[in-house]
Amino acid sequence: MVRVLSLAVGIVLADSAIVTLALPQILRELDAEVSEVAWVLTAYNLVLGLAAVPAARMSLTAARAPLAGVAGLIVFAAASAACALAGSLEMLIGARVVQAIGGALVITACLELLVQATGDAHRGAARWATAGVIGAAVGPVAGGLLTEALSWQAIFFVQVPLVLLAIPAAWALRERPEDPEWAAEAATAVHPLQGGTADRPRVAANLALALLSAALTAALFLLVLLMIEGWQRSPTITAITVTVIPVAAILSGTVARLAQASTRSEAVAGSILIGGGLIALAFLPGAEPAWTIAPQALIGLGLGLTVESLTAFALRDRFPRALQGGWTIASRHLGIVVGLLILTPIFVSGLTDARAPAQQAIAGIVIDAPLPVSTKLTLAGELGEQLDAERGRVPDLAPAFEATPIAPADRREASALAVQLDDQLERAATQAFQNAFLVAGLLALLAIVPALLIRDVDRREPDDHAPTQATPGTVTA
Repeated sequence: MVRVLSLAVGIVLADSAIVTLALPQILRELDAEVSEVAWVLTAYNLVLGLAAVPAARMSLTAARAPLAGVAGLIVFAAASAACALAGSLEMLIGARVVQAIGGALVITACLELLVQATGDAHRGAARWATAGVIGAAVGPVAGGLLTEALSWQAIFFVQVPLVLLAIPAAWALRERPEDPEWAAEAATAVHPLQGGTADRPRVAANLALALLSAALTAALFLLVLLMIEGWQRSPTITAITVTVIPVAAILSGTVARLAQASTRSEAVAGSILIGGGLIALAFLPGAEPAWTIAPQALIGLGLGLTVESLTAFALRDRFPRALQGGWTIASRHLGIVVGLLILTPIFVSGLTDARAPAQQAIAGIVIDAPLPVSTKLTLAGELGEQLDAERGRVPDLAPAFEATPIAPADRREASALAVQLDDQLERAATQAFQNAFLVAGLLALLAIVPALLIRDVDRREPDDHAPTQATPGTVTA
């Protein structure tokens, strides 16, 4: 029961980034530009962020949470199937909006359902937070492998049966008796001004989550586009490369729990690691996935230190629990939207700025190539048409070579020329992403400010404002 509910949470939060590795394929199959296809991510995260708190209000009692959870699972599964069957970008984005509404119900209801299933508020909330972090980190990898093995549509088809597995578990919990703690939370929800500080969201923690989520957009979206579109690497190679982030996050989170550092310390250290890793991505010495491993490791370590810790801290001794969970989800996913809205134009502008120098460099390389003049003229024309056709995205020059008649004796030189041109485009693409990574790094470092506002106390002391006794291993603000 706990496992399938955790799986549902992981899948819903994985969907915030699961299509990242599939975006280049979606971009080409649905004939879109980068700025347009980014809405496949933006629409889902925007609606999920806006719907999280209203959805949480539907899960404030033991009787309502299972019903909200089942409804959300059905809507999410149906919308996932619609995403897989979408024949246009507009249909896909519309289905993603409905999917996000169902996802908001699933996530907020499952927080309460996991507490009921585990019989322990601290353990249930911890399972909920951990499932979300793992899902968000592993999502791009799973999506990339499915895209390469099958197609981007498979990403959504696979989710349908997996999500439906949680329906019996959620429905079974409707018969659980309402415990006193849950009843007290519901009373607080009805009279929010009478609950002291326990009903208020922890603003500093949620603001830090929003800023870090905005920054992590670069690692989970732009880095993938750079490797697949800019460097022409396969989704499988890219997926294997970006596994560094979830692996480092899981290891970092485990070490942090053993060390029992304060939330403020983890948040500050994690923000520095994420910011440093993103800034390092802006200064890669070459267009090779191996150069991204060390920066990704820093980002993953920071992710493991921050998101789960800040989420658990935001939930600790704050009621109603589902509503507080809704605030953390809203903060994270609206942060992702802000990141996409800030970083995508910077990246697209970088591509535009790099276009003219890249064309000049390509023209110079073609002129100097040891090929017959007639072949070079034809190839130059085809390359120009291909560059114009790929406006708004990193161009693939292979069709230009395929359309140019090349004599068998000149094919070796033509192949060498193609390699040179690809190298030039890789350098131009790397340069085009630089400013976006720098801005993302600054967003992560900005999260240090709210992190420092978190007030730490001795872990053995209970929260003065808590309506229940504090759980070990937590801090307050």
